[in-house]
Amino acid sequence: MKKFLVSYILIFLLGLTSFAQKPALAGDAFAHTYSIVAKDAKTGEMAVGVQSHWFSVGPLVAWGKSGIGVIATQSFVNPSFGPEGLMLLEEGNNAEEVVETLINNDEGRDFRQLAVLASSGENAAYTGKNCVEAASHITGDNFSVQANMMLNDNVVPAMAAAFKENSNLPLAERVVKVLEAAQNAGGDIRGRQSAALIVVGKDKVEASWKDKKIDLRVDDHKNPVQELARLLKTARAYEYMNKGDLAMEAGDVNKALEAYGTAESMVPNNLEMKFWKAVALANSENFEEAKLIFNRIFEQDENWRTMLKRLPKAGLLNVNEEELKSLIKQEPIKID
Repeated sequence: MKKFLVSYILIFLLGLTSFAQKPALAGDAFAHTYSIVAKDAKTGEMAVGVQSHWFSVGPLVAWGKSGIGVIATQSFVNPSFGPEGLMLLEEGNNAEEVVETLINNDEGRDFRQLAVLASSGENAAYTGKNCVEAASHITGDNFSVQANMMLNDNVVPAMAAAFKENSNLPLAERVVKVLEAAQNAGGDIRGRQSAALIVVGKDKVEASWKDKKIDLRVDDHKNPVQELARLLKTARAYEYMNKGDLAMEAGDVNKALEAYGTAESMVPNNLEMKFWKAVALANSENFEEAKLIFNRIFEQDENWRTMLKRLPKAGLLNVNEEELKSLIKQEPIKID
């Protein structure tokens, strides 16, 4: 009985020793994924793009700060790598020093994957020896691509090639091409679920809400990269809507109509874009053309008719009562 008890105690103590040697990963998100951190050499913008078979991967993996840099932390994610890494960059550490500091102070380093890119474009990456294969990274001029738990070893090289081959595109669109290339090469062995894209500027900003130029997330979707591309196109269309609004404020109706028209051509089924284009037409006294557009909008959704009635009081529609009545009811306008 004593021998059995001693043996049991020895086994128990060995078990404790073995457990103590394992990294404390309890609670760490299991976000195996592929990602890119990159800089546009022309504009100075920096971006992170990511896709994973994990719910809402963006907030875990993608980190960035204008004028400082961008970071992707993945595999068994250590979320502290994001804010701490950006702080280290802001303090003047280079990308390699940031990676070394974060990894060397982490007991779970063998399970981590990390990429850091500074505003200079200089970058560094790390792939722990226990990351699930296929796992690797490639760093190059102004970019780093990394992945783990991929279907094959072709994913990361395909991402690097896609970044180099699409240098003619804006950074955000270029990053989407990289994510598409990863998926086409095999992608995550488990499939697809979520994706995210952030873009920050080359210069520091004081207002935190101005930090991210683009911040898009697809938290749960059967084809997240495709949905991310759609959202990016929509975001670009709304950039033209904003340009149209600014042109209207400046009294340049033709420029506003051009911007609104571009936005509408990019997202042709968006009623709001059609609506504000028609408002701009009405404000420039192109009533008949405005009425045709309003009529098509009202046929699809009556709420826009109510919306139109409210605009004069808000100072957004410069028409008199007779003109407003005609726009709402599609009656002929009598102009003296």
